[in-house]
Amino acid sequence: MWINAKAPSLADLEQMAHEMFARLPGEFRSLCEDVIIRVDDFATEEVLDELGAETEFDVLGLFQGIGLPQRSSQDVAPMPNMIWLYRRPILDYWAEHDDSLGEIVRHVLVHEIGHHFGLSDDDMEAIEAKADELAED
Repeated sequence: MWINAKAPSLADLEQMAHEMFARLPGEFRSLCEDVIIRVDDFATEEVLDELGAETEFDVLGLFQGIGLPQRSSQDVAPMPNMIWLYRRPILDYWAEHDDSLGEIVRHVLVHEIGHHFGLSDDDMEAIEAKADELAED
């Protein structure tokens, strides 16, 4: 089975991210209509420097834009909010942990969306728990 196995491509991981997003609670998803999800192999050097990352494997995802708590009616045509998932660090994390790749992608996605909403870690854990419940139904 593993002889012909390949790591998921950027497109595969982006499709998985959209599938994981679709499994999140509906009330949560409805608030994310303007968020664009993208996947790249690694964060840019600029992002790594800005975050103080020691290596390119330290950053699994990034919310880029203006979070809901910081938005103002005075904002002039802001760029779209984006969530970046970084394939190689996610795959590296997956190789070192017992979680499924889908669970890791969902976790990173919820964490980055949480930045969009200004949510606490407890709020994000509750969203993931609700997603688990929905998956069991």
